[in-house]
Amino acid sequence: MEDIRVEDYLDDKLQSTTDFEELDTLISSVEYQRSQLQSQLDDASRELDEARKSSEERGAALVAQIDEFQTLQKSIDVRLQIIAESDAPDEAIRRLEPPMKQLHKVDLAYRYLSLLWDEMKETMWDELESVLAKRGWPNVDPDTDVDDDWLQCFEKLVDLQAPEVLYSPSTVSLLPVDVMSQIFIKEFRFHFLSDKPTSSPQVITAHCFPWFLALVEKWEDFLRDNFGSALAAKFGDTNVAHKIVYMDPVCAFITSLLPVMREKIALTISETSGDTVFLSSLLSQLMTFDERLSSGFAYDGGGPEEEWGGLTSEVLSQHFRTWLDAEKKFALERYQAIMTAPDARNIDYDFAATGKTKPTFAAVRVTDLLRSVTTQYERVKRFSHKLRFLIDIQLTILDEYHDHLRGTLEAYLSITSTVGRAFGVTKEQLAALEGTGALETLCKVYGSADQIVNTLRDWSNEEFFVTLWEQLQTRAKVTEDQTNLAGGMSYDHVRDKTSAAVGKENDDNGILFDETIAAYSQRRKRAEEFISEALVETHRKVFKAYLHRPQWSTIADDASGDIAVTAELDEPLRVNIPFVSGGTLANQRQILKRDLDFLQRALGTAAFRRVWREALEQLNNTLWGEVLMSHRFTASGAAQFSRDLHAISALVERFIPDGSSSLGSVSDALRLLNLPIEAPEGGMSLRRATDMVYTGQHGGEESFWTSWRSTC
Repeated sequence: MEDIRVEDYLDDKLQSTTDFEELDTLISSVEYQRSQLQSQLDDASRELDEARKSSEERGAALVAQIDEFQTLQKSIDVRLQIIAESDAPDEAIRRLEPPMKQLHKVDLAYRYLSLLWDEMKETMWDELESVLAKRGWPNVDPDTDVDDDWLQCFEKLVDLQAPEVLYSPSTVSLLPVDVMSQIFIKEFRFHFLSDKPTSSPQVITAHCFPWFLALVEKWEDFLRDNFGSALAAKFGDTNVAHKIVYMDPVCAFITSLLPVMREKIALTISETSGDTVFLSSLLSQLMTFDERLSSGFAYDGGGPEEEWGGLTSEVLSQHFRTWLDAEKKFALERYQAIMTAPDARNIDYDFAATGKTKPTFAAVRVTDLLRSVTTQYERVKRFSHKLRFLIDIQLTILDEYHDHLRGTLEAYLSITSTVGRAFGVTKEQLAALEGTGALETLCKVYGSADQIVNTLRDWSNEEFFVTLWEQLQTRAKVTEDQTNLAGGMSYDHVRDKTSAAVGKENDDNGILFDETIAAYSQRRKRAEEFISEALVETHRKVFKAYLHRPQWSTIADDASGDIAVTAELDEPLRVNIPFVSGGTLANQRQILKRDLDFLQRALGTAAFRRVWREALEQLNNTLWGEVLMSHRFTASGAAQFSRDLHAISALVERFIPDGSSSLGSVSDALRLLNLPIEAPEGGMSLRRATDMVYTGQHGGEESFWTSWRSTC
């Protein structure tokens, strides 16, 4: 058969003599096909071997499982045989029969007691209702005493409910009080849960809350006078004696009424869904309502284990995020309105008296806004809710305002620096810095940052923020889950927003606003540095002509009479009047006085003295190096320089008492320079002063200047 297939193949491939020329190619093709077939055959053989091996292994495993099952089955059969031959099951059944019967009796007793409870409750409830109906309740005089029947019915219902009160894990309303409050609950529903105008959600705070409080207040004395002693006698020596809702009939009355109030509040929120303005108003009034219950009637919700959160906490458990988002939106909109007001960037010179730093109107309004936010959440009970308000709203606004101040400083630097001007500065920008424009821009930043820093430091000493900080520290030290320190916020997030001291052991120096205060303090410091630099730059410009005055050695030595201030000081001083020793200066109305006058009104005394001390010290160094040490002086030239320095010092002294001490080294040098060659007996001469310095008299240079000042 194979020979025939080969013959057919050859006949097909070798049909002519020309086909023999491709015989080698044919042989190679055949060989290639053979090798492929051989490879496929090898693969098939290998797979067959593996399949056989796998089958054998599975067969062995199955045999082992069968053997194991048979062994287990034999063991079970043996144990069943032992059990069947033993009387243990019967004995066990006999031993279980008495407990099962007892359990059945308990079950029956429980069911019977439940029916006995419902029946007794209904019977005694009806009995008290009958007594109340005969007395015309609630149309009775609140100042009257209840009769014995009324009091006995009240006490019997308390006795019936005593086991429930003593062992219930949650607060329950007292049955006799429930009976007495039913008429008021019906009245509440008629007025506030019906189709009457008083049921409108918008009037809940105007009608519903006042009605509830007035009702409790009306019957407060009546309830305490008539039923206070009865409750004290029933529960005074029990484990619920510390729960005011069982000891005080007024608190029991409130407990009985609150469910219908909860129903009204839930319905109101449902009907006004989406009205976030109303929700914010409602929550504010609800907090006031809770406070009235707590402070006015000593209501604590059921026990002193933890502070009662009031109905507000129940609402916030479901609607806090909606409220927070709404309040954040309102606050940010108000912030934007503050920043876009026409006078926002003006300095509020009436904010404080002279000697106090003046903020901008925007800074004052921002702090007022932040304080109003505090009033929105300071009465919230839950710590995480308060922390959320602080970080998500107040610190967010503070961050935005900080960025505004930083942007102002960066814009100022870009306008005034060489690098900044290389990128282009408009004429309007340069014009805004003319005159006191630069100082005003910087004082706005300084005063605003100072306002925020001082406000936050004051707040950090207030009870609310101190308590919030202590709660945060406690939470941070005991919470193991650092990804959720409070309200879904991580430890790192809270620390970065508040203080690096959060959660640190033995660190009592931290406050809630550490990070924010540090940021604003940096802006304040940088603004103060810029103010000093601006003064120095102004002095460099306006004293430029004076520094290059060449006449110090050419002024006639025989000049006599009063000496006028050098003409080159007209721009910084504008003082062109004769000098009168011991007199005062008048008509100063130029650069130096302008800057002194402006900064005195804008800055506090300490900051004012700091910036001018630095500027005047730089001016002192400039006069020393570029005038005193760079020129030769005749006697008249020295007198002229002394006259000029006196004019500068006198102007400074008008605004900064003892401020001219920053020019002290030049002043001392000029006094020495103006000494006569020879002096009368006992007087100080230039020769004597020189001898004192260079011969080491009076203990050296420092002692010389002390002696020199006293002598002069």
